[in-house]
Amino acid sequence: MTELSKKDQLFELIRANPFISQQDLGLQLGLSRSAVAGHIAGLIRERRLLGRAYVLADRRAIMCIGAANLDRKLRSLGPVQMGTSNPARQHESFGGVARNIAENLARLGTPVGLITAVGDDASGAALMAQAEAVGIDTRGSLRLAGTGSGTYTAVLDQQGDMLLALADMALYDQLTPEALARTQQQRAGAALTVADLNLPLDTLQALLDDAVRFEVPLIVVAVSQPKMDRLPANLAGVRLLILNEGELGTRVGYPVDTDSALAKACAAIQAQGAKDVIITRGARGVSHTTAGGIAHLDALDATVVDVTGAGDAFAAAVSWTLYQGSDNLDLACRRGLALSAMTVACAQTVCPSLAPDTFAAIEAPLPTDGQPFNALYQE
Repeated sequence: MTELSKKDQLFELIRANPFISQQDLGLQLGLSRSAVAGHIAGLIRERRLLGRAYVLADRRAIMCIGAANLDRKLRSLGPVQMGTSNPARQHESFGGVARNIAENLARLGTPVGLITAVGDDASGAALMAQAEAVGIDTRGSLRLAGTGSGTYTAVLDQQGDMLLALADMALYDQLTPEALARTQQQRAGAALTVADLNLPLDTLQALLDDAVRFEVPLIVVAVSQPKMDRLPANLAGVRLLILNEGELGTRVGYPVDTDSALAKACAAIQAQGAKDVIITRGARGVSHTTAGGIAHLDALDATVVDVTGAGDAFAAAVSWTLYQGSDNLDLACRRGLALSAMTVACAQTVCPSLAPDTFAAIEAPLPTDGQPFNALYQE
């Protein structure tokens, strides 16, 4: 067996202990500090390490940036009558688009970090504690004194479909470019960034600029039509934009109620600089851009218990697929549809049964012609 070079031995020591000092590396390998520094510089040039923190290329995280708040769901016990009191059942859980995506990813076994803002109240402490408990790195998040944490209140009908949602998320305006600047090294070493549109416009612009500068792919997830004005005019730096038909129509300024209008709108988004677009269409499935235009996938049959979190689960599955090194948006969307179906069938915002082998369990081996998957994915 060929003996490892000093550089490769050094790499293995860092792999075993990413916090090892250059002095200890030199002592263990019989090298001078300058020789250690030279080997580290070489590993960084080869992208086997990322920066002076010795971040291993195969352990880079997905950074999720945006909202983490307390979700309140009020579900009517009968047909909803407007203008009067309706009997309902309340449930509270942890939510927020970026936080939900991060928890889905963590449960799928992915290294993931969360950059958000919480208040100094009990809700904020609970949000951070729960995130850390499921394996999310929260070191980049802001803890704001004298501020209440964000809340999202959804009113559901007796079938579990949303009638109305109210969001108190003004604290995310504190996630300014200056606040994010202190997380630059953490973000520059990420494998992928996922940002939601609860962020201010200038912060989104800074993230787009950093995506180009650091060569870290950026996925932007829309959250509502009113917040589409937070998306910069120039979308250079956006690897993928995920949004629904209403949000897409708001962006381009006309309804996208036909396939031709949808294709025209996606082409307009790509002309603005985004590489690809995925449009979620509720019970009608999803559409995504391809090299030749637009592809459509039908939604999967599912028993609806609660629709909250379905879109975030979809975005997480898409992000997970890109993180695995695949640029196949058809595959990514099929996984997203499967994870959405699992999510709406459970009462929790993030399905608690997710595990690192979730997709392996539901995907049969690819046939020789390369076509996916088993019956779960059939249209």
